[in-house]
Amino acid sequence: MHQTETFSQPTRDVGRGMLPKIKTFYLECGIGSYHIAVYNDAARPRETLAMDMIDPFGRTISYLRVSVTDRCDFRCTYCMAEDMTFLPKKDLLSLEELDRLCTVFIEKGVKKLRLTGGEPLVRKNIMHLVHQLSRHLESGALEELTLTTNGSQLSRFAAELADCGVKRINVSLDTLNAEKFHQITRWGNLAKVMEGIDAAQKAGLKIKLNAVALRDFNDAEIPELMRWAHGRGMDLTLIETMPMGEIEADRTDQYLPLSLLRAALERQFTLADIPYKTGGPARYVHVAETGGRLGFITPMTHNFCESCNRVRLTCTGTLYMCLGQEDAADLRAPLRTSEGNELLSVAIDEAIGRKPKGHDFIIDRRTSRPSVSRHMSVTGG
Repeated sequence: MHQTETFSQPTRDVGRGMLPKIKTFYLECGIGSYHIAVYNDAARPRETLAMDMIDPFGRTISYLRVSVTDRCDFRCTYCMAEDMTFLPKKDLLSLEELDRLCTVFIEKGVKKLRLTGGEPLVRKNIMHLVHQLSRHLESGALEELTLTTNGSQLSRFAAELADCGVKRINVSLDTLNAEKFHQITRWGNLAKVMEGIDAAQKAGLKIKLNAVALRDFNDAEIPELMRWAHGRGMDLTLIETMPMGEIEADRTDQYLPLSLLRAALERQFTLADIPYKTGGPARYVHVAETGGRLGFITPMTHNFCESCNRVRLTCTGTLYMCLGQEDAADLRAPLRTSEGNELLSVAIDEAIGRKPKGHDFIIDRRTSRPSVSRHMSVTGG
């Protein structure tokens, strides 16, 4: 078996809607000859390109996560410092600007849009944005509008979210123990979150719980949390802590590889891999004893970069093509430079063309600094 490569001449003609052809690979073996070509939408007409964003590695970008605020009413120890300095409110995009940006992404092929934070429901008048974005659900241009929340404000907004066409939400919940909940969130009230979960289920919203697995904190509670979630018809997804932003805690002490946690769970439960997908990075198993689904998000031990379909937009208009890299594109300038969206669309195309193959997260004793300087609340996970 041998492999040869040929390279085509890169071309870019923004006016004609052309992007570069990256590489052509030829793979030959004894049973035949196979041709694999990787393109970055070469020679594709502009009217077609507007419906499809493809990165240099052939991944279609169809999922936009929008951090509508970096502020939060919790101070989770693995996410941020207790004495956080947040962005001045004057630096934030207006809700109308966020709507315009999201609309351009939807026109360019985004099918799933998730609002995040910080805590998205603490943004003033956030439901105005949700109402505006819901028109894309009604038109069929957007397949899903959803959000990730800590649940503190759900009792206020659950019914209105459902009225806007939101079908399911993610709620972050790391423990069912009220004292430990207050310890990990610093400012959180578990009873208030439970009220929110009750209100969301009453409104007909499907809920997936997200729990960050933390060594010697909640690892022994995961079976109880899973039984409780599945007993109420909710999926549970476990997440490895990620090295983002300076915090007081030692992430090396916090970090728990989910491969170890899964092995521990398999001593009590029957876990069977299933192909279920929600559009995100979780890999799911069916738990025979509970009848529910358990997801694993493993950015550290088994990253999901090869199938990444996501980009992340901050509340200031900065686009991060990868959660675990610092490279970013400023979309606020082209947004405000022109009333039309042509400059904005080109800026998005150029940013997608820089999306990296994967992240470089590291947690160990030799690496004391976080892999990226920004906190999770900036890009919303």
